[in-house]
Amino acid sequence: MFDPDIAPSGTLLGLLQRGRGDGTLHALAAPRAEALAALHHCLLSDPRRDWQVENRSLYYARLCLDLDAGLDEIDRHLFDAEDLLDTAEERTGLALAVLGHLASYGRQDALLLLRRYAISGANWAWALDELALRDDDAGLLALGESILARFPAGPEGDKALAAAVRDAFEPRPWRLWADAAQSPATADRVRAAQEQGSFDRWQRQLRPTGPRPGWSVREVLDWAQEGLGLHPVQLRHVPATRCLNAVAGPEDRLEIIEAAAFGPEGARATALRYLAEHDDPQALDLIETAAAEPGELVADAAVTAFERMRGTAALERARVWIHRSDALGGAAAGMLASRGAPYDAALVLGALRRTVRAEGPDAPVLWDLVPGAGRLGITCAAPVLRHIYRETSSSHLRGRTAKALAATDPSFAKGFAVECLWDCEESTRELAAHHAATADARVVEQLRRLAADPAEEDEVQIAVRSRFGPESAV
Repeated sequence: MFDPDIAPSGTLLGLLQRGRGDGTLHALAAPRAEALAALHHCLLSDPRRDWQVENRSLYYARLCLDLDAGLDEIDRHLFDAEDLLDTAEERTGLALAVLGHLASYGRQDALLLLRRYAISGANWAWALDELALRDDDAGLLALGESILARFPAGPEGDKALAAAVRDAFEPRPWRLWADAAQSPATADRVRAAQEQGSFDRWQRQLRPTGPRPGWSVREVLDWAQEGLGLHPVQLRHVPATRCLNAVAGPEDRLEIIEAAAFGPEGARATALRYLAEHDDPQALDLIETAAAEPGELVADAAVTAFERMRGTAALERARVWIHRSDALGGAAAGMLASRGAPYDAALVLGALRRTVRAEGPDAPVLWDLVPGAGRLGITCAAPVLRHIYRETSSSHLRGRTAKALAATDPSFAKGFAVECLWDCEESTRELAAHHAATADARVVEQLRRLAADPAEEDEVQIAVRSRFGPESAV
């Protein structure tokens, strides 16, 4: 993840960067040139905090259609000289995904641009995946020889081709190119690459690395520690914990406790996690000590181990630790928000307010505190939840906040639920489809549009149809 440069939430650019429904509504009401400038800024400079999980492509593609936007800006971005220097997927991935959606809406210029980029662009594999979902067989077959030309004949080129075929997200183009009847010029080489990929997987299965059956507790802990000495470093404490679960018995408890208290970093992180998963009576005290360690690995492992605990003792300790200002305090707040009793509502509300004041609307612990406010029905949390909804740059956190507002804020149906129908996240649109008050004429119109849009997710359309049922007022 990275921290993008996000404009203030009250601006058109800030709304579009966040993927808020109000962004679309404001863009359609703004001068077209201003709206297009803001839209292109988002497309050419991905605003997502985590581009691998947050959705924006369908949101921006729909706005492109509504504004009748051309593709010149995307074209220049894709084929800029920087494409040769910065080959990271996140530079062009959003633009390519938007082109894919536009192609599915029938924009032939988007389809042609994807084909051109697949032939000569650095992020060609992403473009090919988009084409695999939208292009016809003839279009894909015409690309086969150009794509294979990226891999020179010879051992190195064949190895790279085998890896590309093996790791392809969408296998359809490769299957077409492996068919001798449809693509005789590429079939032999692609089939050989497919066979090589299968052989490589088989070889890896024959030569497993890591713990073997019969290893002792000490050998597993040593293996976890050895990973820290490798280049690049391998953090093995999570798989090592699974190994301990398989080999450790009651007679090994003292050895594991000793490793958790005094062992080297890798072994200590493994032992802490193991003791927490087994709700060992010593785990909480060892976690409290480890969380204060200067070493990041041990401190993080201690906090993560505590978060995974499910016993009543952990909840009792969370009620004590929630007042801490460190990561362990945040984990305690998250635990009470997720699993606390109704009488913990005041503690959760206090942690929610403190966190927003001290860390802002994107603090990681808000991912637990916000749903917790909804789960516990903390109605007086609605003002701070509305602030998080407006200000957070994470569309996923905004979706969680919308769900919490639906449970705590009586004005949600006539307020934020309306704009959520245009939100970038499908789960948020689904929530809005259930809650948005239909007194606003825009709501009925948007519900009908979502119901008829072939690109919309099934869950959203099911929610929309529930509003158009025999007993509905829509």
